[in-house]
Amino acid sequence: MSDNPQTRAFLEHVEAREAELGEQDGQLRSRIAELTAPLGELDAEGENLRITRKTLLSIPAPAAADEPSGPDVPDHPAYQQFLAVFADAATPLRARDLCRALDLPIVPKNTEDIRSS
Repeated sequence: MSDNPQTRAFLEHVEAREAELGEQDGQLRSRIAELTAPLGELDAEGENLRITRKTLLSIPAPAAADEPSGPDVPDHPAYQQFLAVFADAATPLRARDLCRALDLPIVPKNTEDIRSS
């Protein structure tokens, strides 16, 4: 070092400031490292979301599914009457009960026809 007291004091001040700056540099670099990892995770998640959006938008919309059709119901008025009687009944019906509900005579021909329907 120099023999000049003013130069020596100035050099000591410069060295102290360099040490201070080195400490601040280390602290800032440490904070940068702490923030870099979460920032990388956020970037990766954002990229995954962009890819997901792009993928979803590129998938064609599914074709409208036809509703499953129910069983074919005959249009005959007698069949519609049968269905109306069954819909109104609170308990299971026998062929004889159905004949009564439809105002048919209770004869074997009618009960057999109803059973076969």
